[in-house]
Amino acid sequence: MKTKNVIDLTDLSHQELTDIIKLANEIRERPKEFGDVCKGKILATLFYEPSTRTQMSFQTAMLRLGGSIIGFDNPQNSSVSKGESLKDTITVVGGYADIIAIRHPSEGTAAAASMYSAAPVINAGDGGHLHPTQTLTDVVTLYNEMGRLDHLTIGLCGDLKNGRTVHSLIKTMSTFKGNKFILISTPELSVPQYIKDIINASECDYEEIGSLTEAMPGLDVLYMTRIQRERFASEEEYKKQNGVFVLDKEKLKAARKSMKILHPLPRVDEIDVEVDYDERAKYFEQTVYGMYGRMALIMTMLKNTDRTPDPRVYPTHPFRCSNPNCISRTEKYLPGIFREAGGDMLLCRYCEGRTLI
Repeated sequence: MKTKNVIDLTDLSHQELTDIIKLANEIRERPKEFGDVCKGKILATLFYEPSTRTQMSFQTAMLRLGGSIIGFDNPQNSSVSKGESLKDTITVVGGYADIIAIRHPSEGTAAAASMYSAAPVINAGDGGHLHPTQTLTDVVTLYNEMGRLDHLTIGLCGDLKNGRTVHSLIKTMSTFKGNKFILISTPELSVPQYIKDIINASECDYEEIGSLTEAMPGLDVLYMTRIQRERFASEEEYKKQNGVFVLDKEKLKAARKSMKILHPLPRVDEIDVEVDYDERAKYFEQTVYGMYGRMALIMTMLKNTDRTPDPRVYPTHPFRCSNPNCISRTEKYLPGIFREAGGDMLLCRYCEGRTLI
């Protein structure tokens, strides 16, 4: 693998991604052959934000490969509670572990962590930005359940504004020819403009729809997501959006028999429990595919023997990112690093947020 870190699944080439999917399937078919390939290796899971599936999936993946795990699932149980910076935490843990998976509520954290870690870094979710290993889970599922990753009509429904799983999936699937995205949300929770820009720059199309029922007949894949209570400023704002889109047996009558239903989980009330028994529902199988995907990713990344942190990076512009949830807004020592996006627009290296100059 050419890249040391996986901050975004698009860090991988199509060939690298295909190789990881194939390796995941080999592990799934012959798990005993891979039981000690990571013996003596240590995975650090640094979870500054709650998680069930992602954290346990990473830990299970490493244990099934014969490795060991360290880390924390609550920053209050670490020196973070004493005010330790991300830089210092990562520098220390990067000296202990062979590979790091980090989740954080601030956007761009994994990119920032990779600047200071001797060990390779995997983004396990950074705020409402990206979640590449969930997307790896999704593409392993699609490859096995649909037989392809191109020429699919994919409906994404729910919180498309804050849904990092949605952003990651669109970014990756827009690199495959012929895919079309049906974006199903309220106007308040529509996909961020930078994601639309990515689709527009690809060979893919998208359509925004406010009705799940209207979208259903044309879909190959329906990707449901929850309305994320933790991303709202108030309970009142959350309640206005919750319950708008609910998948039930009645709506499924209009869907293709071959359609697959995915969900990154956790589910709240956006999929009726009765849908679990429909043969098109693949969200629980999806979690198992994800474990094998993470096993394959860990194995592949550990083949890279590069143990040097990125060289010191200097500011490119004398500005701070305008995104209030960017990691650079709280970790003040981080240099302002941007790339120019035309006109007076800059894109933050950490969170991809737009800043006008």
